[in-house]
Amino acid sequence: MNNPLLRLYRSKIYAAIVMLVLLLCVGVLGYMFVSGYTFVDALYMTVITVTTVGFAEVNPLDTPSKVFTIFLILASVVIVGYAISIITEYILSRSNFEDIKQRKMQKKIDAMSNHIIICGFGRNGKQAAKKLLAYKKPFVIIERDKEIIERFQDDDIPFVCGNANEDETLYEAGIEKANTLISALPSDADNLFVVLSARQINKKMTIISRASQETSYNKLKLAGANNVILPDRIGGDHMASLVVIPDLIEFIDNLGIVGERNINVEEVKVEQLYDTKVVKTIRELDLRKKTGCSVIGFKDENGEYLVNPEAETKLVPGSKIIVLGRPEQIHKLNSEYDIG
Repeated sequence: MNNPLLRLYRSKIYAAIVMLVLLLCVGVLGYMFVSGYTFVDALYMTVITVTTVGFAEVNPLDTPSKVFTIFLILASVVIVGYAISIITEYILSRSNFEDIKQRKMQKKIDAMSNHIIICGFGRNGKQAAKKLLAYKKPFVIIERDKEIIERFQDDDIPFVCGNANEDETLYEAGIEKANTLISALPSDADNLFVVLSARQINKKMTIISRASQETSYNKLKLAGANNVILPDRIGGDHMASLVVIPDLIEFIDNLGIVGERNINVEEVKVEQLYDTKVVKTIRELDLRKKTGCSVIGFKDENGEYLVNPEAETKLVPGSKIIVLGRPEQIHKLNSEYDIG
């Protein structure tokens, strides 16, 4: 925990512990030299004096021993009281800080809309989060392992601690206002349950699920997943493609490198490019001249894709274009049309 207040309390606790140890050492050495006790007897006398338990002395105390005991009692009252107050304050402050931090995080999540929910922060979840961060997409992560949350929470990533299978947890992540859910849990059964629950709550959102077994593919689709990804199959196909068409695959990989300065492909809604009351064509839009980006794909209002569309393709409302360009050209496109 990197909170300055908690670090301050920890330093005070360490100081209190050092003071208690010094108090015990002074007590033991004092009784050994002043009263002539053995080490064990001196330790016994120091402990019962500091803790004020009231057991009998080892031997009747003479005047110097009584004076030393008085000072030891007064010192122990101050030091032990200080140590107890600091430890108690630390425990209460830590609890309060966690509550405040959680409420602040929940308030941030409640203010979000059209965001992405990632269920599970394992290998696939982390990769998805990394890509979304590169594209500056708002997202919330649902993870039930508190250690993982504490490890990555310093990155200012919104986390919800809980089980994604529970509707209450999904509501905390703002599922009613989210536009996409990525279920990246390691178990296909858990992913299936999440997809079913999410689809019942939000029927319009896009749901993408991970699957380990090919037999789970159809089940997840029937449950309501728009897309089902099998990482093992994709990995195997990718490795085989590197053998068959290595240069092409390397080129495609470079198009999708994660990093703000290396975003070379962008998907854009036509409504972000012009007023669709009067339909324009790709030629009339002339993105190549204005930004340097090339239109390499078109998705119509029915979801049908067209690769390398003709210049006369009409950019009807509800359709999207896929553009290719160097990072500076993509940046110019986003600036020219104020695409967030």
